[in-house]
Amino acid sequence: MSDTADTTMLDTVDTAAEAEELTPAELAAECEARAATYALLSRLYDLEVDEKYLNALKEMLYPVESGNELMNEGHYHIAKYLSNSWVEPLTDLSVDYGRTFLGSGIDTYAAAYPFESVYTSERRLLMADARDEVLAIYRANGLDKSDKWTVGEDHISVELEFMRILCLRAARALSEGDMDRAYRLLKTQQGFLEQHICVWTPVFTADIRRFSNTSFYQGIAELTDGFLQTETDLLASLVGDDSEDADAEAEA
Repeated sequence: MSDTADTTMLDTVDTAAEAEELTPAELAAECEARAATYALLSRLYDLEVDEKYLNALKEMLYPVESGNELMNEGHYHIAKYLSNSWVEPLTDLSVDYGRTFLGSGIDTYAAAYPFESVYTSERRLLMADARDEVLAIYRANGLDKSDKWTVGEDHISVELEFMRILCLRAARALSEGDMDRAYRLLKTQQGFLEQHICVWTPVFTADIRRFSNTSFYQGIAELTDGFLQTETDLLASLVGDDSEDADAEAEA
């Protein structure tokens, strides 16, 4: 998968109800906006912030009102940190990235290790079942992890990158008028979100809040939680609720 990240923070629809009223062209634009946020989060979790990326982050516009309180808090804390002139941000963020996501390396309880396997395996092991499951999903969708990515397939940055790609594919399908393909892609996004990303990220982001010292990474945790909440609601409004589908099948 590509490791390209877009640092543009685009506005998205405020509510899932609004999304139901969008035209195909408007929904395509919404999918592109969603892809931009997935790209932003993927990049932030993948690597420390370097000087070039720091400058890009400072130039971004962070919405005051996004329609989600956690996202609002995340935007506020990130923007506030970046506006501070009395800190050395590159050193500060480098230290905090290592403390938060790498820890001491002694055990998997010493940091917010960004791997699904750590949070879903009984013994918090890397390269466990979750890694094999997501790799199979990537390959079923014609993708494999880019050689440029040095982390495991179940790393949060790779899972978010996968969602970015699906969003862009859905936008293309909508622009071309292929509604059936667009629906399938949105359904795939919903399944991956509910069966993988949202299974473990609430505990992961809680650990980010526990181990990080900067308001920047505290804000990233809030932004992640809020964005994934909006994604869950949006996809349910567009393609239906998987739990409702399961109940209907059980009753049939």
